[in-house]
Amino acid sequence: MSAHFKLEREGAVAVVRLDRPERKNPFTFQSYAALRDWFRDLASDDETHAVVIAPNGGNFSSGGDVEDIIGPLTEMDMKGLMGFTRMTGDLVKAMLTCGKPVVAAVDGVAVGAGAILAMASDIRIATPEAKTAFLFNRVGLAGCDMGACAMLPRIIGQGRAAELLYTGRVMSADEGERWGFYNRLVGAQELEAEALKLASRIAAGPRFANMMTKTMLLQEWDMGLERAIEAEAQAQAICMQTEDFRRAYRAFMAKEKPVFEGD
Repeated sequence: MSAHFKLEREGAVAVVRLDRPERKNPFTFQSYAALRDWFRDLASDDETHAVVIAPNGGNFSSGGDVEDIIGPLTEMDMKGLMGFTRMTGDLVKAMLTCGKPVVAAVDGVAVGAGAILAMASDIRIATPEAKTAFLFNRVGLAGCDMGACAMLPRIIGQGRAAELLYTGRVMSADEGERWGFYNRLVGAQELEAEALKLASRIAAGPRFANMMTKTMLLQEWDMGLERAIEAEAQAQAICMQTEDFRRAYRAFMAKEKPVFEGD
């Protein structure tokens, strides 16, 4: 995995960053697959409770590598193309179903698949210098890539998403914050520390309950309100059976801060 992305640990938080800073961290066929597999395995990783996806060399990711991916794609048959597009979509699915909250710390370029990587995260923090673009239209492709047409309108609204996907233009950091794509902007020197602070706070929370929150955020996308309320009733009843729920009660009664252990 170290050949395709860097993995560091800060307590219960995994810090991931693509590792080709000289090229603004583009994806290759191999790094797509490696990152997909890592997020899939994360679902059964009891030592990692949150993830930060961080920049490298002042940039988040420049998306699919023109030489290593775009060129070969022009020579593939339909079977090969479908295999590739399904693999990239599987990376997003793995992020959504890994059971761990994901914080994207975005600096510099976050375009194409790099923008998708940020979009598929649960929370996004950026620097004022962050430049985000869903570039697919500009290379002759549809904006419906890796779930963008489903997810981006839910984050920033249909009209704004349509503009970005039809034009491929850059969304500035200020726009991203105003539109709700970015939770907040911080200076470049504070970016990773702020993302790690937030991820660590989440990781110290009730892990099973956080997993349930992430699961329901995904599952309720295609539920009507009545189904969603019932699903949440069932999910919350399950969480009420955990020892962490009892720990929180005992701590409250003792006027102490609860220490969650994930069971």
